[in-house]
Amino acid sequence: MLYGRAAEISALDEVIARARDGSGGAVVLRGEAGAGKTALLDAAAARGGAMRVLRTTGIEPESDLAFAALHQVLWPVTGSLVALPEPQRDAVSAALGLAASSAGDRFLLGAGVLSLLAEAAAPDGLICVVDDFQWVDRASADALLFAARRLKTVRIAMLFAVRGDVPVKGVPLTVDVRGLPESAAAELLESRHGVLPAHVARELVTLTRANPLALGEIAARLTPAQLAGREPLPDPLPGGARLFGDRVAALSDPARLVALVAAVEADLDQLLRASDRLSAEQARVALAELEETGLAEVSGTSVRFRHPLIRSAVHEAAAPADVRRVHAVLAELTEGDRRAWHLAGAVLGQDERVAAELVAAAERARDRGGFGAAAAALAQAAELTPEPRARAVRLKDAAVAAWLGGRPGQAESLLAEAREQADGDAVLAMEIAQLRGRFELNSGNAAEAVRILAAGDSLEMLADAVEAASYVGDTTAIVELGRRAAAHPEGYLRDTVAGIGLTLDGDAAGPRLLRRALARTGELKDAAGYLWAAAAASYLGESDLANEMTGRAGRVARVSGMAGQLPVVLEFVATAERIAGRLASSHAVSAEGLELAREAGYENTVAAHLANLAALAALRGEEESCERHAREALAIAVPHRVGLRAGVAAYALALLDLCLGRYTAAHDRFTAIAAAGPGAGHPTVVWRTAPDRVEAAVGAGDEAAARATLAAYERWSAHAATAESRALLARCRGLADSSEDAFGEALRLHTNPFEAARTALLLGERLRRAQRPGEARAHLRMAWETFEQAGARPWARRAQDELRAAGESGQAPPAAVLDALTPQELRIATLVADGLSSKEIAARLFLSPRTVEYHLYKIYPKLGIGSRTELARLVVLQKAPAGGDDKL
Repeated sequence: MLYGRAAEISALDEVIARARDGSGGAVVLRGEAGAGKTALLDAAAARGGAMRVLRTTGIEPESDLAFAALHQVLWPVTGSLVALPEPQRDAVSAALGLAASSAGDRFLLGAGVLSLLAEAAAPDGLICVVDDFQWVDRASADALLFAARRLKTVRIAMLFAVRGDVPVKGVPLTVDVRGLPESAAAELLESRHGVLPAHVARELVTLTRANPLALGEIAARLTPAQLAGREPLPDPLPGGARLFGDRVAALSDPARLVALVAAVEADLDQLLRASDRLSAEQARVALAELEETGLAEVSGTSVRFRHPLIRSAVHEAAAPADVRRVHAVLAELTEGDRRAWHLAGAVLGQDERVAAELVAAAERARDRGGFGAAAAALAQAAELTPEPRARAVRLKDAAVAAWLGGRPGQAESLLAEAREQADGDAVLAMEIAQLRGRFELNSGNAAEAVRILAAGDSLEMLADAVEAASYVGDTTAIVELGRRAAAHPEGYLRDTVAGIGLTLDGDAAGPRLLRRALARTGELKDAAGYLWAAAAASYLGESDLANEMTGRAGRVARVSGMAGQLPVVLEFVATAERIAGRLASSHAVSAEGLELAREAGYENTVAAHLANLAALAALRGEEESCERHAREALAIAVPHRVGLRAGVAAYALALLDLCLGRYTAAHDRFTAIAAAGPGAGHPTVVWRTAPDRVEAAVGAGDEAAARATLAAYERWSAHAATAESRALLARCRGLADSSEDAFGEALRLHTNPFEAARTALLLGERLRRAQRPGEARAHLRMAWETFEQAGARPWARRAQDELRAAGESGQAPPAAVLDALTPQELRIATLVADGLSSKEIAARLFLSPRTVEYHLYKIYPKLGIGSRTELARLVVLQKAPAGGDDKL
């Protein structure tokens, strides 16, 4: 029976009830040892009715064994693996040791765990209990938390119990389990020891802080006279570190030895075999004694202590030499990861043989997506490695594993240690420097990344340095690095990197190199290659081609198992979708990318997605959302010197003013963007926003600024050859020169429907104000329809007002039906239109197939349809240009 826990039980019941109704969630029970967290978990799980219960408990001896806890919780439902998408099935099977290692993508593994739990939840729901989370191995913790953050649409309640301040990342709902209320503590004492004098009960409650375990254990050690108040309570109470110490000390030598073996190896068979080797006494007899004391129990194939503090007491009572001897014997009896960690526990001093075993364990964990476990094994291997260079290499590899496991702080610490150990080895030092630069670029100071990476001479390091300088917006550095890259043999990467630098320097050879690189895009296989192609097109002034290359990068990244690099690629995919006028799609991509970036610890990528969300909010006229996202993006980008993202965030605020007709404010902001130096602004942002800047300058009455911006845009676009790039240039001329012909040329050239609508609006306004309403109406009507479909509300209202002023009230254009969908639903609908099955969609979006089906169940009534075929047709129609003009 539980005493005084009504509030805690109520909180758990609420999470379970919501999950039973289809709105899953997670909760953390947090409290000190003995507070009663396990009892609460047991009570909650028993109250789930028909809901299935899966359970795992963190075990300290297994905290370094990759996927130990995951194996425990998922093993009963492995029969449902067949229902998972193949990539997820392979990832989970590999993690559980049921198949060969997979691609090692932790996002894919986390999605597979979610899918398997969702299958296990059918038909009545699932309660997944994770006790002693502080000792759950890192690989299992990462996968379980990935699932816990995505339970909103599945019938799963995840209940975590954790001691102390160990973080449970991404689970905001926490129930603090403190000492019992005084009345409840008194009831607990009375239930076990009868009615106690009030002053005795009060003193026990005060001294134990009403901790249920301490109350029970300490009261059991008091004499009847002390309990009756005839004798004073001992000072100090028989608790604290000695809570179970006397009971451990009272064991016979064989039983104490069995307890020590159980403290380092929970498997029953291994415990008995090791105990037999360590002592001539009968291990089973000693184990029986241990059980009779109530300190431990046999549960299935494992031996469990009644409470984790008992294990601590056993360790405290054992001599270090005895602990090492137990590990040594267990190492002889086990294999694989268990053997490696037992060898590490047995060794005294450095030992290359043991270090090599840990490296092998790390490789197995890494290949299964357990990057956190791999980092721990490699770090321990480095500590045991006698040779300095090998130690540095293992620290470096540990840093990479920690980074891919979403632990950037640990990665940077390990890399700093590797750098110290690599002193004198120039090649290794440069490898470490390249990693330092990459780490800085993703989560630290981008300008510092340029400095670190520019010290290298290899083409790969120079390319990384150019990438970093491009994030900063440091044109001088890009030019210098590009010239250094030109000294390398010809090839796709060399032509791209050198071509960018030479183009920025005004060298005619630069555009030729970029064209030559773009001619080889048919040979590209990976997302990184396509992103370099997008950069090449961008520096040629061809934003439409850059967007196409970025789209290809995103498609490749989703199916390639990039071990966590997807959120970075999605930065560029989201931007490309926004520039193409597909605002809902861009929002969906950024929402996904933001979530993944936060999980991976990629701060600068977080800034990128926030900045894009700010720009989208501007286009929709959502002032508060725009300002909030921009503020959050700038708070990261400015101190980190990520000029590209700072520039986009500043652009969002300028665009908001432009959309809302605040031309003077917009002009001032655009002027500031153009003047911002490296780290605070970016030349690419200046170039890409030139058409907006021209429009703002004309609206503000600053014709000189409009012409100056046009001249700069002409210089930047001098090598652009695509129709869309020429269309944007023509529109700028139409604005700066008040040229109707230039607007007409732009409309003939546009291939981007959204930009064509902006041109049509500008031309229609001029025609209407020139008393030519009949000619204006067609342009204004098409602009209105396009903006309504895209969700660009401020421009839609502006076009509608102009159309009314031109004498046409007109019917409102049909609403963009897909606007009713959430970002997740839109992503799923788009993939349905591409012909993907629910399993294939689940694999692409790191969801469970049941979650995909849930969203489709919601999508159909929203859109008034009943099949995938109808959904695909709606998506295709939504993507199609607005009717009435093949340019719109």
